[in-house]
Amino acid sequence: MLGTFRSSLPAPVVNALSKEPSRIMTPQNLNLVKDRGRSLWDSVYRPFETKLLDKLADSHPDLPVHIINSNYAPLFADPPERPAGVRVGRMLTSLVAIACLRAQTGVGPQVTSHVFGLRKAVEDGTWKAPEAMPEEGVRWLAGEEGNAWILKAVDSIVQTIGEDHGTTFAPGIKAKL
Repeated sequence: MLGTFRSSLPAPVVNALSKEPSRIMTPQNLNLVKDRGRSLWDSVYRPFETKLLDKLADSHPDLPVHIINSNYAPLFADPPERPAGVRVGRMLTSLVAIACLRAQTGVGPQVTSHVFGLRKAVEDGTWKAPEAMPEEGVRWLAGEEGNAWILKAVDSIVQTIGEDHGTTFAPGIKAKL
């Protein structure tokens, strides 16, 4: 899908995309990457961040290790310095998480957690760096009206693409959140 998406982009956009990887883990940056992942996790799930990790560990002791060190750290949390390109940042990371989970359906608690995580990005100020988003828009997205807009927009896209049959993850199932 990413290859198809890229091939559909206009040449000026493709030419502006970074050509250098920015998420390579080395012995020198390993602890910094892990700390970034845990910091993002804590920001999304506070004040339940540790309790949630403990609950995940009840399912399997490596589950929280995998989630933090394989997802939040190298993938979701932006590297502190990128040679080129745009940083996603805390606010857009939450928006992407909400959209992906909402489109999937059947994972209402995770959608709710990430909606609250979006709100927490405004509360704790982590939305400010590195995004250059207008504060008024950020506050609107993190409020009741903005949250409803996000969910309805994703539902509309899923309905259009799925021809009102649900998603490929759960055909025929409508979101309950």
